[in-house]
Amino acid sequence: MENSLLEATAFGVIPVVEVDGVAEADALAESLLEAGLGVVEVTFRTHAAAEVIARIVERYPDMIVGAGTVIDQRDLHRAAEAGARFALAPGLSPRMLDLAAEAGFAYVPGAMTPSDLQAGIERGIRTFKFFPAMPAGGIPFLRAISAPFALHGLRFIPTGGVSVTNLGEWLREPAVAAVGGTWIASRAMIRSGDWAGIRRNAGEALRMAREVRDPAG
Repeated sequence: MENSLLEATAFGVIPVVEVDGVAEADALAESLLEAGLGVVEVTFRTHAAAEVIARIVERYPDMIVGAGTVIDQRDLHRAAEAGARFALAPGLSPRMLDLAAEAGFAYVPGAMTPSDLQAGIERGIRTFKFFPAMPAGGIPFLRAISAPFALHGLRFIPTGGVSVTNLGEWLREPAVAAVGGTWIASRAMIRSGDWAGIRRNAGEALRMAREVRDPAG
């Protein structure tokens, strides 16, 4: 279960996408893979999410596909059935943590308070989505709420307000496993078929992540 998260976060950046129809799935996956970014989080903010996940999983085995905005049992089941390797949520629900654990599914709950972190730790969670990262207070706030749990080895995926302008700052934080962002492949870009723009954004984000994580490489 944890291996899926390690593989997904190894890129340092995870595109968070809203896809309106399965017809856009192929071009999206190909654009990201051509840029070298082999991970994507397809959010359950559209009715097509499960179908899009299944399509990418079936046709692009090199892509690590996650499901986003998984907040109820139905979507957890749909994400797993479609072949998603992991799932994320904007908040923390003890019931959802239990359901995911029972299913053996890698599930990353959202956290914005020490209470969220403590509730997750009690159920064995060590990786959290920090959302909304910038509106909540950015890096200083993340440091503050995570400080009491330093011995637990927590890892975070900040999402919400993360962009190419602050990507490097976030990734320099030791507790940040990867960042998530919609700017790489926004809903508008996907709808308009701006695949060149998505390739460009993905390539730039990956390059920056590599420079921060492996400056000697």
